[in-house]
Amino acid sequence: MSGAASMNDDIISVGRPLPRIMKAEALDGRRVRVVWRDGASKVVDLGPMLESRRIFIPLRQDDALFRVLAVSEEGDALVWPGDDLECSAVWIEALPSDDFENADFRAAMDQLGMSLDGMAAALEVSRRLVASYRKDKPIPRHIGLATRYLVEHARRRA
Repeated sequence: MSGAASMNDDIISVGRPLPRIMKAEALDGRRVRVVWRDGASKVVDLGPMLESRRIFIPLRQDDALFRVLAVSEEGDALVWPGDDLECSAVWIEALPSDDFENADFRAAMDQLGMSLDGMAAALEVSRRLVASYRKDKPIPRHIGLATRYLVEHARRRA
């Protein structure tokens, strides 16, 4: 080198890059479809987050305000007009996807090696209900979350 360090020599990188949001769309309830800069997308329910902090009272009470969400300039948060209302991309990325379809349920059962009876026992629901979820019955959010938990728990043990 010629003695003068370039700016690139001073960049330190540790771990994976921070998630960045490309676009977001408010859906029904307090759900949001998020499209990440890498092209992946997911639907998340922000309702529990909004209930957890007093600062979010305006977003809990005003549907019109919630629907005007925007992506921050850097893509590192969802923002709303007003008193510093924002939700970080890191936090949103950590939320489970709200989308859980019948094909996802079948795939989870296959990954877990579960029979109808085994899945019914694990979820504490009837065998008939599990059979319906495998076909075309809409899957409630709590069943989707519980199924995801079972799959993740099995992965960690393996």
